[in-house]
Amino acid sequence: MKLQGKSVVVTGASSGMGKAIVELFAQEGANIVAVARRLEKLEELAKSLEGCPGQVVPFAGDVSKEADIAAAIDKAVSAFGRLDVLVNNAGVMDDMSPIGDATNEKMEQVFAVNVFGPMYAMRKAVQVFLAQGDGGNIINVASLGGMRTCAGAVYCASKAAVISLTKNTAFMYIPNKIRCNGIAPGGVATNISSSMGTPNMNGYGRVKTVMATAPEMGTPEQIASAALFLASDDSSYVNGDILLLDGGWNAG
Repeated sequence: MKLQGKSVVVTGASSGMGKAIVELFAQEGANIVAVARRLEKLEELAKSLEGCPGQVVPFAGDVSKEADIAAAIDKAVSAFGRLDVLVNNAGVMDDMSPIGDATNEKMEQVFAVNVFGPMYAMRKAVQVFLAQGDGGNIINVASLGGMRTCAGAVYCASKAAVISLTKNTAFMYIPNKIRCNGIAPGGVATNISSSMGTPNMNGYGRVKTVMATAPEMGTPEQIASAALFLASDDSSYVNGDILLLDGGWNAG
């Protein structure tokens, strides 16, 4: 098992990629604090994984609230004695608007979850890693949208911020043996589009020309396998990298 005894926090854990990451990590021996807003979904997930080598502790919280994510990381330390890996997976879409149509409400909503959420979590995790004194590991789920226009202005800007934050953190903490890498999925079959609401047709009309070149959708399990690689010692010399998982979409 590649994560035997590791203490991990995973956000956005109740469905999609986060759920798949929790499932795979638990099978690989990790003890996990699974964070999401829907406690009932987390409890169902934990129950379904009771026979796994790793333990799953449900934690109801909103990643856009600093107190919630700090408490989730504190829970991992109190329950498992330390923190080894943070996976920032929680995210929301915008409504495909170009910047001229973007509302303050949408900007604040998307950046609160996609940017400030990871920043709060990373700041807390780094403080824990430094206190422990033996390094740590952060994995941020970004998006192809942070590199290419396959969503609206707000979502793309938020994921570009995550990519930059990932690289900066990796560089800053090399002396402390804290690794930070990202995963940039293309189209993945999850329910994230439910956070979009009614799409802005002006922006969608432009974006769909790019979406038309997309290969078949990826699966949450494919993203989870990449997260396992980054969380394990298999990637011990990988730092500051953004692993693009898009079926070749970006190559075209």
